[in-house]
Order: sequence, then structure tokens, then C-alpha cells
Amino acid sequence: MEKFTEQIKLLSERTAKLKDTLNTEEATKTALVMPFFQLLGYDVFNPLEFSPEFIADVGIKKGEKVDYAILQGTEPVILIECKSVNEKLDNHDSQLFRYFGTTASKFGILTNGLEYRFYTDLDEQNKMDSTPFLQFNINELKDNHIVEIFKFTKENFEVSKISKTAYELKYVNSLKNYLNQQWNEPSETFIKYLLNEIYDGVKTKQVIERFTPIVKKTFRIFITDQVNSKLSAALNTTVNDKHDDHEVDEVIIEDDGIVTTPEELEAYAITKVLLNDVVDNNRIFYRDNQTYFNILLDDNIRKWIVRIYLNRSKKYIVLNNGKKEKIEISTPMDLTKYKDELINIVNPFL
Repeated sequence: MEKFTEQIKLLSERTAKLKDTLNTEEATKTALVMPFFQLLGYDVFNPLEFSPEFIADVGIKKGEKVDYAILQGTEPVILIECKSVNEKLDNHDSQLFRYFGTTASKFGILTNGLEYRFYTDLDEQNKMDSTPFLQFNINELKDNHIVEIFKFTKENFEVSKISKTAYELKYVNSLKNYLNQQWNEPSETFIKYLLNEIYDGVKTKQVIERFTPIVKKTFRIFITDQVNSKLSAALNTTVNDKHDDHEVDEVIIEDDGIVTTPEELEAYAITKVLLNDVVDNNRIFYRDNQTYFNILLDDNIRKWIVRIYLNRSKKYIVLNNGKKEKIEISTPMDLTKYKDELINIVNPFL
């Protein structure tokens, strides 16, 4: 898995470099799509395993072809429909939908070499679902994406196992999308549902309009409370692990006279939380110095992530991104603005 993770990240970097040079569907297939499936372990030059222009007759239409089919024996198990890297995938799933119902395949993939959408038949057997159970952009991969992609490698591919996880994946993603929509612009139906739980009066249009900003505000307060709770727990754990006999609001004075302040420990805890999705918290360390507070991976000075300068009139951080620029901050919470940058710094070290 570790080797696969490294390889797919390299492919992601290669894709980012090539995508703007490709203008046709054929170029997309050759430069982006085939290397992806080759990485999954398939022999893309063996038509008995990775069949191009696979015939999937649809009704009275004969000679209908899907771009690729991955075969087990003579039967297709995965159908792949490709579009040019310059095309959006929306409204292009109908072709794959038609092919899916005429073959024994359990999975269909629609891609433009950047975005990949994986479909199966969870809602109705032998009929491709209208929404994918797995969707990702190869240039914006997260760890959970890589775990699911790994299941489609030739060595690990098992229809029954993937089908079981596909069900949960699909509806978890659907719920996330729905909640994200309600977070940004709560619908009238959603507001009414909440009002039914907390408001005894008549749910008139005026009442719904009055409660809409309240719901949006409550969402944000709730999330902030959850984040602060996790930060507080992480901060307590950090301090207790380092010095069991110290309270959180005390400074830590090392033998060499270096003073580690609660504000610096707060920055450390926040960084651990921000990186929680990509690296085990136990791999994040800090070293306090006379002039700055250093946060690093694996307690290795060569893997420093961010240097924090809080004990001066102007507070700032320096990210290990090659720029060495000073970024002014007001409080440790300002680190949350740089989550993506922190993740990009850590990823090459993993």
C-alpha cells in the first residue's frame, strides 16, 4: 500500500504537468488514462485483459463500443468510458449507462483523465446507478481516495468486497454533499424539519425566513464548538504527554532555560489536528528553540513543517515550502488558514 501511495502521487504530479498540453480524447487516453490503469496493475497492451473499443451492443444498435473493458476470462468486469481532459463529465454518463446494462460488468468508470467517477448497481440490479459511489480528482487526492482506489488494483480486485464498501461510500458521500448544501444555503424543507423539532408555532413563510439565518449561524457555532473541543483535548494530551505534572495554563521551562508557552503548545495542537487526515498524530513533534518554536515530522529536523515566532511584537510563521516567507498571524488559530499548505509540506515526507 505504501508503494502504491507513492506511485499514485507521482502519477498525480505527472498528470498536473501534462493536462494543459492535451487537446483530444485520444491524447487523454494515451497520456493519462492508460497510465492510471497500468498503475493499478493491468496490462494495458494486452487486449485479452484490457480490451480497447470493447463491443457492447445496445438493443437494435449493433457495434456500439465502450472505450475500454477490463476482462476476467472473456467477461468484462469493469467498463471504462473516456472523455477529453478538456471536457466536463457532467451529462456524459448516459453512454456508459447504456453499455452497463448489456454486459456482465459490475462497475463502470467515467473519466477525463483528471476526474474519475466509479459506478455500480446498488439501487437496481444490472442497472447502473445515476450517481457514482466513488469520485475523485487525481490532482486532489485524499488518503481515503487512495484506499478505495487500491481495492481496484488487479491484485486486490474482488467484486463482492468492493460492492459491500460501495454501498456505504455512496450514501456517505451523498449525505456529505447534502449537508454541505444545507451548510451554505439551508433549504426551506430542511428549515421546516428543524422547526418541527424545536418550534411549536405555525411554520409560516415569515417564520422560515426568520429562522434561516439562525440555522446558518447555529451550524457555524456547532462546528466551531466541536473544533475547539478537539483542540482543547489535543492540547491537554500534548501537555500531559510531555509533562504530566504541569497544568495546561502553565509555561514549560526546560533545563536550558527555553520557555514553552501555552500559546506555542496551542499552535502545536492545532497543527496536529489540521494534519490528522494525512498523518498519525504520534508522528508530529515539536522542538522549542530560543528564537522560534519548531514543529516537525518524526522528530527529524530535516522534516520540519512550520516554524512559529510568537514571542515578539509581530507574530509570524514560516512554512517549509521553499519560499521562506514570513506570514504574519494574530493568534495560533490563524494556522487553520494554511491547512492545505501544511498537508502539501508533509505529503512528500510520508
